[in-house]
Amino acid sequence: MTLNEINTMTELQITDIHIGEGKEAVKGALITTQYRGFLNDGTQFDSSYDKGKPFQCVIGTGRVIKGWDQGIMGMKVGGKRKLFVPSALAYGERNMGAMIPAHSDLSFEIELLEVLTRDE
Repeated sequence: MTLNEINTMTELQITDIHIGEGKEAVKGALITTQYRGFLNDGTQFDSSYDKGKPFQCVIGTGRVIKGWDQGIMGMKVGGKRKLFVPSALAYGERNMGAMIPAHSDLSFEIELLEVLTRDE
C-alpha cells in the first residue's frame, strides 16, 4: 500500500495480526489495552507502552474515537490488531495538541489484555 492509497482511504481498515482466544470486546465492556498510535508519515504520537501502564476505556459508547469503538469490537483477549482510522473516525477537523493536526488519518497497533462486562 502506497502513501497515496492510504491518503484516499475513507473507511476503517482492520488487520488482525494475532487472533485472541479470550473474552470478546462488546459494547459497554471495560477494556484494557496496550497500544501505539501513528501518523501517516510513521511518526508515533502516543504509546501506552511508553507511559508504562495499559490504557482502559469503556468501548462502544463514544468515550474514545469512533475508529476505536468500531475497530476493537469483536476483538478477543490476547489478540493483536492494526487499525487504519480515517480522519472522519478519528479527530476530524480538530487539532489534538501539537502532535495530531486536523484532518489526520491515524493508525494504531493494539493488544487487547482484558475485557470486563457488567455481569462480572
